[in-house]
Amino acid sequence: MYTIAALYHFTRFDDPSAIQTPLQALCKAEGISGTLLIAPEGINGTIAGSRAGIDAVLAHIRALPGCADLDWKESRSETPPFHRMKVRLKKEIVTMGQPDVDPVARVGHYVDPADWNALISAPDVAVIDTRNDYEVAIGTFVGAIDPATKSFREFPAWWEANKHRFHNKRIAMFCTGGIRCEKSTNFLLGQGVDEVYHLKGGILKYLEEVPPEDSKWDGDCFVFDARVSVGHGLQEGPHVLCYACRRPLLPADRSHPAYEQGVSCHQCIDETTEEDKTRFRERQKQITLAKARGTHHIGGL
Repeated sequence: MYTIAALYHFTRFDDPSAIQTPLQALCKAEGISGTLLIAPEGINGTIAGSRAGIDAVLAHIRALPGCADLDWKESRSETPPFHRMKVRLKKEIVTMGQPDVDPVARVGHYVDPADWNALISAPDVAVIDTRNDYEVAIGTFVGAIDPATKSFREFPAWWEANKHRFHNKRIAMFCTGGIRCEKSTNFLLGQGVDEVYHLKGGILKYLEEVPPEDSKWDGDCFVFDARVSVGHGLQEGPHVLCYACRRPLLPADRSHPAYEQGVSCHQCIDETTEEDKTRFRERQKQITLAKARGTHHIGGL
């Protein structure tokens, strides 16, 4: 059984590069896989491994400057969610492209999962899903507004074009684990919105704590690992990944004429060239050969 830890923490790192190498070495020594992003504004990522290995890495991160109160969310998987470990340096740990946004300074009001239903049911509350369009497509809260953004960078422009819709409204926002809302709530506060709220711990915490019979969640939640999606109780969902476009697919979608494993699906078949598809077919061939040998091809996940 693999323990999966999803984490983020906003803090000031004066020299992120000094953090990268020791953290990469520790993850390797403990047999940990996944991705961690380090930037001057903090750390973000999801890692998986043994219970002891995850505990060792979390203890190391909590000892970093300003990370003593690090919070994280855990789940389990019978199969390896990742096949390699990456510790990367980035400009932002979640890219919004707004240099004046500072979650360390202030954010919206945190709302515990147990109190979320009451908030989003209030008639003066507008609920906004801050995730990408392909994530929203497989599940969201009933009645939530979908900005239809392809990346988080598009959110500020969407807000500018749509803010007139939310006059005299309280704004409640949510995302997968909470990290986007740290920035989006700070952004809206900076735009003069008086009351901004966000789901503490994100969708994952809600699905973990709120029973299905009380839930206002409809569908599954996309996750960025081999599980692809999870439902209530963080049970693995039915989705698989199109390795051409990285979008989630239901099992029935693989019967669509546009589906070719590792090459295309009905969502992306018109987005790539024949040259791209030829390259994808060769990659899929190597993945299949590696699997037959009992090894893992790095392009497989």
